[in-house]
Amino acid sequence: MYRSIYHRLLCLLAVALLSCSDPDQPDIILYNAQIVTLDVDNTMAEAMAIKDGLIVAIGTNKEVQALGAAAEYDLAGRTVIPGLGDNHYHSIGGGSGVDLSGARRMQDVLDAIATRAAASGPGEVIVTNSDWHEGQLAEQRLPYRDDLDKAAPDHPVVVVRGGHEYILSSAGLKRWNITRSTPEPEGGRIGRYEDGRLNGELVDRAKSLVTLPEQPAPSFEERVSALAEEYGLLNAVGLTNIRYAGGSPELYQAVQTLKERGQLTVRVTFLFRVPNSARLEDLEDLIAQWDARPGDGDDWLRVGGVKLMVDGGYEGGWMREPYEEPWGKKGTYYGLQTMPSEVYTQIVADLNNRGWRVATHAVGDAAMDLVLDAYEQANENKTIQDQRWSIEHGFMPRADQFPRMRKLGLLVSAQSHLFVAGPILVKYWGAERARMVTPVKTYLDEGIILSTGTDSPVNPYNPFWTLYHFITRNTIHAGMLGEGQRIDRVTALRISTLGNAALTFNEDSRGALEPGKFADLTVLSNNILSCPDEEIEDVTAVMTIVEGKVVYKQSAL
Repeated sequence: MYRSIYHRLLCLLAVALLSCSDPDQPDIILYNAQIVTLDVDNTMAEAMAIKDGLIVAIGTNKEVQALGAAAEYDLAGRTVIPGLGDNHYHSIGGGSGVDLSGARRMQDVLDAIATRAAASGPGEVIVTNSDWHEGQLAEQRLPYRDDLDKAAPDHPVVVVRGGHEYILSSAGLKRWNITRSTPEPEGGRIGRYEDGRLNGELVDRAKSLVTLPEQPAPSFEERVSALAEEYGLLNAVGLTNIRYAGGSPELYQAVQTLKERGQLTVRVTFLFRVPNSARLEDLEDLIAQWDARPGDGDDWLRVGGVKLMVDGGYEGGWMREPYEEPWGKKGTYYGLQTMPSEVYTQIVADLNNRGWRVATHAVGDAAMDLVLDAYEQANENKTIQDQRWSIEHGFMPRADQFPRMRKLGLLVSAQSHLFVAGPILVKYWGAERARMVTPVKTYLDEGIILSTGTDSPVNPYNPFWTLYHFITRNTIHAGMLGEGQRIDRVTALRISTLGNAALTFNEDSRGALEPGKFADLTVLSNNILSCPDEEIEDVTAVMTIVEGKVVYKQSAL
């Protein structure tokens, strides 16, 4: 079981030291387990002792149980892994509005909107939440203007799809005076049917044509309470750390409050967001609003940098080659650049000079070109090498980009978008490009450090869906896409644990289960290393521990 003599001696020494006096008795012992340590030797162990939030011993049942503990858990052969991370998180759900998360057919979407319309006053605006994707529908398409008119002919309807798109009904287009002659904003797209009529789509910066009704703002205490509840749900799926990919000052203050009260149950790395509409002259005021400095915080909450965006999402990733023909653009549509090149380059350089680490949303290969150009220019003035700047998503890297990424020491923050959106991406980009979306094996072969996440609520927040997709390359509705990009299970676990730790400069304190590191771990319902492929996505957390504290436990334990 032990491949490293050094590691074996270290564990025995820890046991000996702990046995010397009762005050040093561990707080928790886990035994009769299959512990996947993910240390350098991929050691497997039976038992673990935890004291003051740290792992103090790992070894056999006999070695570790000899220490005694205030609490002992017989795991009955269950698998234990390091706590999982989410490298690109926004929230657990899509916000207020008509809930479409359970829709599986177009009619489900329309019925939910019609039900809300029947309960709404005349002319009242109806808004959905964003916690859904057309990939979950049997029809594999968006609800367009004509569909929405059938559900709510007398109400302005705004269907919110992810963070990049609205779809409006006829009454909605009329309310905001959007017509055939409305010019497309730079970095945005106004969708049309084949006959030229508006179909209700407003993509990326075209969303600025609509001002959604203000929702009653929760009190600060309500926000903090809701956040604590949200983190409990994350613990219940095995998450022990998250990285906010562009949050507001108000959200940061709420997380700070939970930390100060000792109520955080996930570790948080926080990136502030610079909006696409920002200009260099806006940066001073934006940073002042954050009321934070680079690197502020501790092991529970750390300011990790700034998030920028240069292109759209599925429907607006900026490509070197044109899209297929989903919108009748006759080979002229390359996606959307959402921030002008000069402005983006200036902001990146200025942030670097101020000591801020930059993470940039880039879906398409042309978007990645711009990111690399700007990062290289910033590096000429003040090095970013080994500062762990990142590319967020990185759907479509090209061979000529990998050497540039390695030279700057860039990391890629990858998510499992293809799992949900496979058929849509085949339609938009063609089968060949869709098969290469988020090529994790190629990234790893090229020496790029990867981490994993969900982009929740764009994708479901369950990390085991992400692991399942990267291990199998299966999708919900498009079968297997990119079989050559499959990775083995240990590698998938490593990028979901150690990869996330490396992204946030925490590989020395978490990401593997070793003496001296934080006791951040998850006990699983099934052995993720040996169960059939099709069972991976159904694996659940039985118990989750963060810094030695049990933050989630099923009653069976």
